Parts: sequence; C-alpha cells; structure tokens
Amino acid sequence: MSDLEAEIRDLAARRRLPQASLARWLRLDEPGRAALLKLAHALRLRTGQLVATLDLLDEISVREQSGAAEILARPPLRRVATGSGSAPERARELLDQLRAIRFPRLRETTKRLEAAVAALRLPRGITVLLPRELASDELTIQLAASAPGELDHLLDRLLEKRDDLAAILAMMGGEDDV
Repeated sequence: MSDLEAEIRDLAARRRLPQASLARWLRLDEPGRAALLKLAHALRLRTGQLVATLDLLDEISVREQSGAAEILARPPLRRVATGSGSAPERARELLDQLRAIRFPRLRETTKRLEAAVAALRLPRGITVLLPRELASDELTIQLAASAPGELDHLLDRLLEKRDDLAAILAMMGGEDDV
C-alpha cells in the first residue's frame, strides 16, 4: 500500500467515509487521489462534503472525459482551495462551484432568478428566498417588522410587487421557457 493510499484510508476512517465512497476515491488516478486529499485537508471536508465531492467529480469526469486532478485544477476551484475565508465557507463554495460545472443550466437559471429578485429592490424587512439548488418551485418570503406601521408598509410594498413576484414564480416553475 502506498503512502498516499494509507493517508486516504486514514482520513476516510477518521471521517467514517462510506466504503463505496472510499472505493470511488481509490479508483481515481494518482494525481486525482492526491489532489482530492490535499483539498480535503485544506478545507477540512466533512463526510457528507467528501461524498458529494466524489459524486460530483465522478459525474463531471464522465461527462467531460477528464480526470479529477484536471477538474480540481480549474481556476474557480483552485481559488476556493487557496483562497481566504473559513474552511467551512470555502468547502461550501467548493461544492457550489462543482455543482455549477456539473449543472450549468441550473447555475444560469439561479443567476437569472437572483437578478430578478434583486431587481425588485425590496425594502429592508422583506427577504425573498429561492429554494436551495432550485429543488422545489416554492418561493419563501420573510417579513421582519418591529411595529404595526412598519408591517403595513412592508405589506403594501409586497403587494405592489405582486406581479413581479408571480413572474419569478413562473420562472421557477418553468413557465417562461427557462
């Protein structure tokens, strides 16, 4: 057993990585195994994050016919690995970047929806939340008011934006040729 494999097995044991995920990791070519190990240490990837990273790398490599090391060497992913910020934030960003590579239309649609929400220019106290990874077609609207008059103002502004919010819902439900 090589030192690299031993180090991977050690990390997998400490993270209680499922056997199937460990096997997938060990099936990567040596540069891919090493790149993922380096990333796992740098970002202190948790078990679920490691599993998701392996799944996404596998799907991307099949679709694009490229190795894990090549994928992880892409500039957006390299910036996440070497960037500033907390390890948990960077780990989340890594997964977001991998999902963007794997699901480019989803990323494009999310950007369009985020731009549409920003264009509403809603006042402080109204927050519009899109579902994570557009996993549903439900739009969440949160109101935060500390006085009855403030609540009335927020509700009036929300009603003014009713048609725009309905258009965003239609975009989420696929009714606008996304």
